[in-house]
Amino acid sequence: MRNKKLNDLGVSAFCESMAMMVQSGIQMDEAVMLLMQERGRGGILEQGLAVMKEETEQGRSLSAAMKAAGIFPEYAIKMVAAGEATGRMEDVLFRLSRYYADQSTIAGKLKNAVTYPAVMLLMIIAVLAVMLTMVLPAFTGVYDQLTGSLAASSYSYIRWAYAFCWIALGVMVVLAAALILGYVLWSGKRRQVVERAIGRIPICSSILESMGMFRFTAALSTFLASGEMQDTAVIESMGMTDYKPVEEKVRRCVGHMEEGHSIAQAAYDEDLFEPVYGRMLLAGERSGSLEQVLGRLNGLLEEHCMELVDRLVGVVDPLLSGVLMLTVGVSLLSVMLPLIGMMNSIG
Repeated sequence: MRNKKLNDLGVSAFCESMAMMVQSGIQMDEAVMLLMQERGRGGILEQGLAVMKEETEQGRSLSAAMKAAGIFPEYAIKMVAAGEATGRMEDVLFRLSRYYADQSTIAGKLKNAVTYPAVMLLMIIAVLAVMLTMVLPAFTGVYDQLTGSLAASSYSYIRWAYAFCWIALGVMVVLAAALILGYVLWSGKRRQVVERAIGRIPICSSILESMGMFRFTAALSTFLASGEMQDTAVIESMGMTDYKPVEEKVRRCVGHMEEGHSIAQAAYDEDLFEPVYGRMLLAGERSGSLEQVLGRLNGLLEEHCMELVDRLVGVVDPLLSGVLMLTVGVSLLSVMLPLIGMMNSIG
């Protein structure tokens, strides 16, 4: 059980439930017990809650109980500990719930964006395989019987169909293999290799950067809400980006902050955000509403990330559908042209 982690949606639901109980004034051990009674269906969370129940009954804090359960992300545990230290537990839990819910939504979008091209590639490969093993050989046999030799006949269009299908099949197989390899590397410890590769594609680079900025602002907003100092909050949030180019930008901002600049000024000087967002942050800091502006900025970044993913799907969808239609259309046209010529000669 300790090797398994709760998914983002599960962490979001847990944090929201705990936040509402804290809001109602329920003690931690009672809150954990209520959650156990509410679930009662087994699974990772239920096993984790059983461990947490023992920990809280012994007087340990919620963050210590979450760590002992071994099913929660390190970031969530760290944020709960910060909320306990500053007395802002309720606010931190609600923000964590929102953060992990957003993470789940974006992850679902990205999964769909990858799944659809994968299915389309498999369909194209299957269609091409049928064309090469069944359709084209059938036409070849017919023309061989009619002309004696396909190579010696005037009906050589069918050879174009063979060549076109083999080339298209080779390309599709290479793309499918690249997609599978990328998924394996991304899921393993070679994620940076995949990032560097797809980072060369403008729209993919924009998606990765937008996701990195979304994670950073969400973490920064939660850290600040927990009462952390700005410099500590930025440093702690830097590791949440999961994208090297964004992390490097944040690191440069930390350098500016060490020279005495605020986070808003450092972000503006380093172009961490788009100019309009940078000015929003400056205005929020000067008006004393930095946390609220970060929350609004986080929502805008999430929308931008969703828009980029939808745009990518919008490009890939017609492209792969067009390849499928073009391949089948050209192949069928190539094998039908000799038949049309024969019918014209008979007529």
